[in-house]
Amino acid sequence: MNKLLTGSLRKILTLRKLLLIMVLHLAIGFATAQSPAIMTLDEAIEIALRQSPDALTAMHRFRSSYWEFRNYKAELLPLLSLNATIPGLTKDEILSQEGDRFISVNYSRYSGGLSMSQNIGLTGGSISLNSNLQRLDVFRETTTTSYSSVPINIELVQPLFGFNEFRWRKRIEPLKYNEAERRYLEDVEQVRINATEAFFGLLNSQIKLRIQQTNLANNDTLYQIARGRFNIGTIAENELLQIELSLLNARAAVEQAKLDISVSSFNLFSYLRIPEDPNMILSAPEPPEFKPVDAQSAINFARDHRSQALAFERRIIQVESNVNRARSTNRFSANLNAAYGLVNSAPQLSTVYNDPKELQQLSIGISIPILDWGFGKGQVKLAESQLELERTSVQQNKIDFDQEVFIKVMQFNMQPTQFAIAAKSDTVALKRYEVTKQRYYIGKIGITDLNIAQNEKDNAQQGYISALATYWRSYFEIRKLTLYDYVANRPLVFNFDDIPDVE
Repeated sequence: MNKLLTGSLRKILTLRKLLLIMVLHLAIGFATAQSPAIMTLDEAIEIALRQSPDALTAMHRFRSSYWEFRNYKAELLPLLSLNATIPGLTKDEILSQEGDRFISVNYSRYSGGLSMSQNIGLTGGSISLNSNLQRLDVFRETTTTSYSSVPINIELVQPLFGFNEFRWRKRIEPLKYNEAERRYLEDVEQVRINATEAFFGLLNSQIKLRIQQTNLANNDTLYQIARGRFNIGTIAENELLQIELSLLNARAAVEQAKLDISVSSFNLFSYLRIPEDPNMILSAPEPPEFKPVDAQSAINFARDHRSQALAFERRIIQVESNVNRARSTNRFSANLNAAYGLVNSAPQLSTVYNDPKELQQLSIGISIPILDWGFGKGQVKLAESQLELERTSVQQNKIDFDQEVFIKVMQFNMQPTQFAIAAKSDTVALKRYEVTKQRYYIGKIGITDLNIAQNEKDNAQQGYISALATYWRSYFEIRKLTLYDYVANRPLVFNFDDIPDVE
């Protein structure tokens, strides 16, 4: 199959590429003597990857996922904080020591402390270490000052038999982050696809304008010849009118082609976010380096590398966590709270840390559902049904996943043949038109045959560009679906250097 793109056909493609640039230059027209600006597909894609709206959206979306994952990891690390009250002023009415009246009391409180807390992912509990110092000033007839301190206090809070969110998040969050990395690579490939479509949209419009301008010049020549033949009586008036109508249609087609270029040009330059250049000429690329893709290998690459493959696993785990949560809520649960520390109080700051007393605390709270009218059982059954539904959905999604890759591979593998046929058809149609035009000049055939040959030529030229665009789009679609570079023969690799503001 590769032989179709070698030898004489390869020479034809190279010559056509140079010819397109030259003819487009003349067709579009330049007001100055400057060299025309030429853009290749690779250049358009590189610009799109740097600054297109889709590229920026992909970057910001990944950055959001990155910091979300960083926040999750930070939750598992110790948290050190400083708490202070400087000061706290209070005026209150309290009961006197005799208990016979209320008296007005003014006091101020100053406090400061350090605390360190740590979540325990294995058990779902938390442990904290605290230390604080407090000063109390009471303003009455005489001001009294006292100090209290907690040199150290260790506290443990541990749910028993309950839902451990940390354990489930430990399984889910890394999958979500890996999904984000793979989804970014897929978004990058989608940028390539979008840039390719916009590029070939303008390229096709430029070629269409060149075709219509050539047709206009040919129809004008034919009309002048036909008028001469009509004047000497060798053709009927009907044929002259038909040629004149073709000339008018050719003029209208040129104007429409110019409008199409304006629209396509806006689409491309807007997507690339660069100033629009009406004189820009696009260079038709060579077809991508073709290597037949094995369907099963592509499916395996997709299973190993695509974000959707990880999403299948994550979705099941998330629903399983909901089942575990429902079951834990519907059964006996308990909470253990334990604390040990040292405390002291004194009228002077210098002695507040002398001879501290022990502080011990232990409590276990339990919760047992007795009568809930079947609410808890219903929550469990609902969660279990959702799990089975999700498993069924994932199984079907996996089948569709493999089928999508298989179809795209089949479509890609047939592109070389389709492109070779389009290129050969373009060459044959152009040659046939030239032969037909010369035969019309010498009066061997009528205008109808010439019009048919012209339409076939136009369709073949646009079909060539359409086949080339489909080839490139199919190539990038395969890369996106498998996250595999078939030219370098390696998986696509995520690069942190592509994303600013991440560490």
